[in-house]
Amino acid sequence: MDFTYDSEQNDLREAVAALLARAYGDSEVRRKVTKNDPGFDEKVWTQLAEMGLLGLPFAEEHGGMGAGPVEVAIVAEEIGRVLAPEPFIEAVVLAGGLVDAVGTDAQKGELLGALAGGTSVPAFAHAEIGARWTASASAVTATEAGGSWTLSGVKEPVPHGARADVLVVSAALPGGGTGLFVVNGDASGLNRTGYRNIDGTRSAKVRFEGTPATQLGTGGDQTDAIERALAVARIAYAHESVGAMDTALRTTTEYLKTRKQFGVTLNKFQALNFRAADMYVSLELARSIALWASVVQLSDGDVVTAADRARLLTSRTGRHIGKDAIQLHGGIGVTAEYKVGHYTARLTAIDHLLGDGDFAADRLAAKVGSYPTVDPLGAPYA
Repeated sequence: MDFTYDSEQNDLREAVAALLARAYGDSEVRRKVTKNDPGFDEKVWTQLAEMGLLGLPFAEEHGGMGAGPVEVAIVAEEIGRVLAPEPFIEAVVLAGGLVDAVGTDAQKGELLGALAGGTSVPAFAHAEIGARWTASASAVTATEAGGSWTLSGVKEPVPHGARADVLVVSAALPGGGTGLFVVNGDASGLNRTGYRNIDGTRSAKVRFEGTPATQLGTGGDQTDAIERALAVARIAYAHESVGAMDTALRTTTEYLKTRKQFGVTLNKFQALNFRAADMYVSLELARSIALWASVVQLSDGDVVTAADRARLLTSRTGRHIGKDAIQLHGGIGVTAEYKVGHYTARLTAIDHLLGDGDFAADRLAAKVGSYPTVDPLGAPYA
């Protein structure tokens, strides 16, 4: 399978890399940005919009660029490469993706247009305390009275939920199933408590107390749409992880070439070279499966299974590269002043967003019986 980018995709990659390098090429800048709310740079968010990146996967009639999953993957990888804290995946891929998949034309025009223009930051409020990364909701319930809907309950954690201008919320429907609703950031009965995550990004505890809401789309059970949206986001996070792992490995190999011990640089020690080589192999495996998952998405294949496979491998690879990057740097690897620890923190945070590696392995194992048996020549047995 050919994973080579075409000329337009390479141009996109170079443009995004240049923008983010100017913003976060100095890792100290990111540390300063993430110390203060909202945890990302609003000016950079506007620049992403001006480049067309916030509307990248959406149709042109809704303010977007009409690009596909490979272009989204390119942006996500470049974000991971510099640990840019802007909520591209959370707002564009997840919240925006649900609006694009489920919303009415009017909702798409309003919500996606504002997102693409950089004037609105949406967030998906779905995770619930005690739940294990399911596509359904139970802690927040929807109630209808006189043709109007209200929501009650708690969602946590909601990535960038305190900053969000609009929330896409999953809620248990009166007749069963999980519906999707839109809640304005200034709605009555909406209480949000934001906090800082281990990687410097922001999440929030969001409480709904009879909060007015509007159904997203035509209503009804949207569990399948949520499952697919979560899978697409997992694929995007896999690409962000690849970008982060790539930088962690490059930083480590450069350190081995310059740091001296016993009068020679560390790359003269064969055992350390072996460990760096193992990190490289893990990175390339993760890169390949992330790109494969995007190709599956592009061809409208089994996105959920592809996402689980990508999550399983990037979870294991992230731990491997993050751990070894810190160990090969020695004591400075764990200091707040040095960047490899921050990359490991982000890889760890991604691993627990939307389901970790063990979660993906369990789901894949449950499907083993449905896979066809293949003989050594590649032909399925009858």
